[in-house]
Amino acid sequence: MTKTAFITGATSGIGEATARILVNDGWNVIGMGRRKDRLIALGNDLGGAFHPIVGDMRDIDDLQRIVRQLPGSWAEVDLLVNNAGLAPPMDDFQDADLEANLNAMHTNMDGLVALTRALLPTLKERRGAIINLSSVAGSYPYRGGAVYGATKAFLTQFGLSLRSDLSGTGVRVTSIEPGMVETEFTLVRNGGDKAASDALYADMDPMTAEDIAATIHWVASLPPHLNINRLELMPTNQSFAGFAVHRDS
Repeated sequence: MTKTAFITGATSGIGEATARILVNDGWNVIGMGRRKDRLIALGNDLGGAFHPIVGDMRDIDDLQRIVRQLPGSWAEVDLLVNNAGLAPPMDDFQDADLEANLNAMHTNMDGLVALTRALLPTLKERRGAIINLSSVAGSYPYRGGAVYGATKAFLTQFGLSLRSDLSGTGVRVTSIEPGMVETEFTLVRNGGDKAASDALYADMDPMTAEDIAATIHWVASLPPHLNINRLELMPTNQSFAGFAVHRDS
């Protein structure tokens, strides 16, 4: 039986790589994103096993409409990959643009909760799975990451508590929490400054979108009696920083 995955943020990075690896393994994939041209291009590559949907995680009413109007067998969703997300610029919170922070909160939390809730009846019926893309930023603070880290801590806790609510339904819930992954994410966060993005990943061999997609594929392919609660990944050259200490001179 062919399974169907619903992937948010499918136009680039981890979402796109996940769509590719699942389709190559025989899945049908619904890919949602804001950039229609990229969805069309991905659909041209993946063929009839890919169903593109233009959607914005900040538009809760539209997310609910999208779920209601999934056509035919595309409505039989077995896996939700909550991948879409963004981060505001890495300014100290007291100096940060409020709108950029609220935008991240609406995308990373509000829309994700609404979409998950809309798909849960189907996921329960099909004893499916939910994979949430959190981050090590939800566990380890860093300067400039107050709101982004908080949204990812929310996502991790949401997944753990959702597992409790879904006890006995057969629905699996996993939080995947990567460290440094070189994708468009940092380029967008830096306002398109490619030099700043390149400098962050220079000479440290970061993880790739394909690394995380392979991890998602592995979790999604596990037998239904096995649930991975949380999975934290870092590149070998990234480790835990010490506490920052400011000393008055």
